[in-house]
Amino acid sequence: MKIIMNPLLPELGLVVWMSVAFLVVLFLLKKFAWKGIIKALNDREEFIERSLKSAEEAKAKMSELKSDNEKLLAEARKEREQILKEAKVMKEQILSEAKITATQEGDRLISSARKEIDKEKNQALTDIKKQVSELSIAVAEKVIRKELSDNSAHEALVSSHFDQQSN
Repeated sequence: MKIIMNPLLPELGLVVWMSVAFLVVLFLLKKFAWKGIIKALNDREEFIERSLKSAEEAKAKMSELKSDNEKLLAEARKEREQILKEAKVMKEQILSEAKITATQEGDRLISSARKEIDKEKNQALTDIKKQVSELSIAVAEKVIRKELSDNSAHEALVSSHFDQQSN
């Protein structure tokens, strides 16, 4: 009898030896390698969980820092606006004080100039009066000398003067 071998069905001896080899490999893997593989997989899983947790924490910190940054920017803008307002007020105050000081100084200079002008005017008037009186005395002296040199004119002057007083 001729046994025809079916290529799809293995023989019984082959199946037994393959099963024995599989069980030996399975036993060896369970005894020596399985713990290491499971430990490596657990370590990898923990590492991935820690990494995800770190990423979430970093994301939360970034979000918090971003919000803090926005708050700081808003505060800086408010502070800048406040400083600009104060600078504007100070500028206006300084300009106002400068105008007042300039006006006061101008008024003081004008007043001082007027006083000086009045003083010099009075001095000039005094000088003119003095010169006029000196000229008047000189003219009167010349007239009197001329008239006193002429005796008859002198007698006429005295008599005309007495006549005016009698009337």
